[in-house]
Amino acid sequence: MTPRRKSPSLNERELRLWKVGRALVLTFVAAVLVAGGVFYGLVVLLDFQEIDTTAKLDAKTLFDLVKLSFGVVAGAGALVALVVAYRRQRVDEAGAHREATRLHTERFSQAVDKLGSDSPAVRLGGVHALAGLADDAPDDNLRQTCIDVLCAYLQLPYTPDPGGDPAQQEAHHRYLALRKVRHTILRLIGDHYRRPEGTHRSWQGCDLSTGVSSRRLIQFL
Repeated sequence: MTPRRKSPSLNERELRLWKVGRALVLTFVAAVLVAGGVFYGLVVLLDFQEIDTTAKLDAKTLFDLVKLSFGVVAGAGALVALVVAYRRQRVDEAGAHREATRLHTERFSQAVDKLGSDSPAVRLGGVHALAGLADDAPDDNLRQTCIDVLCAYLQLPYTPDPGGDPAQQEAHHRYLALRKVRHTILRLIGDHYRRPEGTHRSWQGCDLSTGVSSRRLIQFL
C-alpha cells in the first residue's frame, strides 16, 4: 500500500515563541542593521564626500532633526506593535488548533463507541462518522488514527456464515449485516482513492497497510 507520509511530531507542532524582550531586541537590531545598510548604500550611491563641520545649526535643520526624532520613535512603536501582533496571531492560531483537536477527539470517541456497538446499524453509522472525521481531521496524525481504526476493524474476528439453515436464520442475518459494515469500509477506502486528479483527496499518502489485504482492496479500486 501507499507508504506512510511523515507528519510533524508533537514537538514540532507545539507553539514556539521567543520571549517578548528577546524578540524586540532582535527585531530592533535587525531594523538598525537594515537602516544602516540603506544609509551606507545611499552615501555610496550619491558619492558623498564629507560633512561640513563649520556649518551652523539653523532653525530649519533643527526642525528637520525634531521630525526625524519623532519619526524614529514612531517607527519603533510600529515595530513593537508588529511584534506583539505577530505573537498574538501565533497564540490565536495555536489555540484554534487545540480547540479543533479537542473537538475532533470528542467526536472520535463517540464514533469508536458506535463502531463497538452490538447493533450493525449503529456500527455502520460509526464507520461513516470515522470516515468523515478522517476527511475533516486538523492534521495528518489524527487522520491516520481514524483510518487505522477503520482498517483494524477489518482484522477483527467474526463468526462465519452459518448458511441457509432455517434454524440459523437469525445468525445468518446478523452475519450479512456485519458483512455489510466491512464492505462499507472497503468501499469508502476505494471511493477516496478513485477520486480524479484535481479534487480533494484527503486520504492520499496515508498508510492503509493495517487490516486491508491487497486482494480485497483491489475489488474496490
